[in-house]
Amino acid sequence: MSNQAPNQARVIPLRPKTMPAPAPATPVAPAVPAPREPLFRDLVGDVLRRERLAQERTLKDVADAARISMPYLSELERGRKEASSEVLAAAAHALGLGLGDLLSLAQSELTRHTISRTRARTTTSAPYNGLCLVA
Repeated sequence: MSNQAPNQARVIPLRPKTMPAPAPATPVAPAVPAPREPLFRDLVGDVLRRERLAQERTLKDVADAARISMPYLSELERGRKEASSEVLAAAAHALGLGLGDLLSLAQSELTRHTISRTRARTTTSAPYNGLCLVA
């Protein structure tokens, strides 16, 4: 008595088979990623570095005056670390600025970035190349 039936397991799918999504009728252009918003730590770091270099001072000099470590001040200037308000105030005072001055300069940087981003977006999407007719 030999049973010559194939030795195959019966597979029961756990999920029903789905139909593939129909292809879109019109080709869709790939989405252009929106420009990245600048981070607050980058803006503050840029202001700290710019002020320090304008005064022709070294990292060590400013870090000692602010009573923070030189590597930490370097990381702040490069936007690698988020500083507490106490550390920002100490760094600002070491540069002869108040905390409000530092934040105001960072806000000006943010405004400059926002304006340049808005200009780039509006100038590239102008359908009439700047031609405007007034009746």
